[in-house]
Amino acid sequence: MNTHNKKIIDFVKKTKVVTSSEVAKYLVISWNTADKYLLELVLEGKLERIKKAGVNVWIIK
Repeated sequence: MNTHNKKIIDFVKKTKVVTSSEVAKYLVISWNTADKYLLELVLEGKLERIKKAGVNVWIIK
């Protein structure tokens, strides 16, 4: 697991629910890059994506 993914996991554990935009601001990266990292974590089975009111939210699985 790379450092970005570890930081994302720690951030999600603290806040419980995050959006791609929140992760992008936290890591100072683009929204697209944040979304890519979050999807990688979903594929690894570490996060779960939930679509709520047209927005993707991410939680620890």
